[in-house]
Amino acid sequence: MTREEIENLLVRQRALYSSGTTIPVDFRIKQLKKLYSAVKKYQSEINDALREDLGKSHYEGFMCESGLVLTEISYMIRHTKSFAKRKTVYTPLTQFASHSFVQPVPRGNTLIMSPWNYPFLLAVDPLADAIAAGNTVILKPSAYSPATGKIVEKIVKECFPPEYVAVVTGGREENAALLDMKFDFVFFTGSRSVGKEVLRHTAEHLTPAVLELGGKSPCIVDESANIKLAAKRIVFGKFLNCGQTCVAPDYILCEKSVKDSFLSEVLKQIKLQYGEKPLENKNYGKIINEKHFNRLCSLIDRNKVVLGGETDKAACRIAPTVMDNVTYSDAVMGEEIFGPILPILTYDDFDGLISELKGMEKPLALYIFSSDKRHIDRVTKELSYGGGCVNDVVIHLATSSMGFGGVGESGMGCYHGKDGFGAFSHYKSIVDKKTWMDLPMRYSPYRSKLYEKLLRIFLR
Repeated sequence: MTREEIENLLVRQRALYSSGTTIPVDFRIKQLKKLYSAVKKYQSEINDALREDLGKSHYEGFMCESGLVLTEISYMIRHTKSFAKRKTVYTPLTQFASHSFVQPVPRGNTLIMSPWNYPFLLAVDPLADAIAAGNTVILKPSAYSPATGKIVEKIVKECFPPEYVAVVTGGREENAALLDMKFDFVFFTGSRSVGKEVLRHTAEHLTPAVLELGGKSPCIVDESANIKLAAKRIVFGKFLNCGQTCVAPDYILCEKSVKDSFLSEVLKQIKLQYGEKPLENKNYGKIINEKHFNRLCSLIDRNKVVLGGETDKAACRIAPTVMDNVTYSDAVMGEEIFGPILPILTYDDFDGLISELKGMEKPLALYIFSSDKRHIDRVTKELSYGGGCVNDVVIHLATSSMGFGGVGESGMGCYHGKDGFGAFSHYKSIVDKKTWMDLPMRYSPYRSKLYEKLLRIFLR
């Protein structure tokens, strides 16, 4: 679309929202049901698009994208009515007689900008939350995943008129045009560098935003961990979608005394899960494009590779790669990896490790494999990170019952389920003051000693 076409689209969405069409809860639920049916209807096409863009198998496409979308939509269908209700809150005596309540209302005209790594999940999940909260939506998929962008556009066009929900495709020019416009709310998922640009633009209009970013998410393995199970689960989470997952364990911090046994189990698990020749495994995906392929190849230190490292440039594929004896000065530790490279670092003092992590940027996720309650408590209570797991990885984002989001450098705000409804809503605090009684103590002139005594009783 041209800038003018996008502006006209936004004008139409403003008019629809102003008409009050999106406000009734029954309307919202009806739209969610349409969306749910369309996702079910186009399941095969969604999976084909994900395979074309990222090489995902149909099993992985359903497990990690369309299946999770169906779960989120059905959750919102069940709960939108209760989420949208006003909530009565306590009224202090000083406001007698009145009724106090909090009323959720839609943000209004919203913009959702989704990334390429989970192009269906991270487009339609927040879309469902926005619809449930009663907003209009312009959805901007990533240009790096065009096949999935097309099926998202097809579903949206079939379900909704453009003045309600519309998809804008394209690249940087369209992104720039959208960010120059005034929305009531912006939801962005992507890299930290682009997130900063989004925040600069939203600041110009004082537009609230949720930013789902990333960072280097550590995974701690201490000597009390179930090493075999830890290796199995870490290999699954790290190499899922070829490591192109914002909450993938970026690197391992393994206690020195169990490093050799852990490394041995990791190598076994890679072969068990992906075969002796992963690049010949049709269910193992690919890197999104040549630019990211080349960046990842530059992070591999061949002198430290203990497994993998094989590449297929024509197909943008990199085998699961493990690097040992890695230090913080290595190139692979200088940026978020976002690919199938697993560096292993070691430590020998857990308390020192915690102090070290406190001084680093706040990651989107953090994981610990341990049976030591003190270690688990220190990680979950003292360290600041978006979210995580104890004795597992990545699964914390696969539930509508918990919010998902970052903190500090890894993002701001959260969504999923009730938190998703809340992200796309404004909660108005309202006092409904009754007219049959009017306490005189608040009015000037302030001369009554009795009123002063009563005031001091109430305000304490």
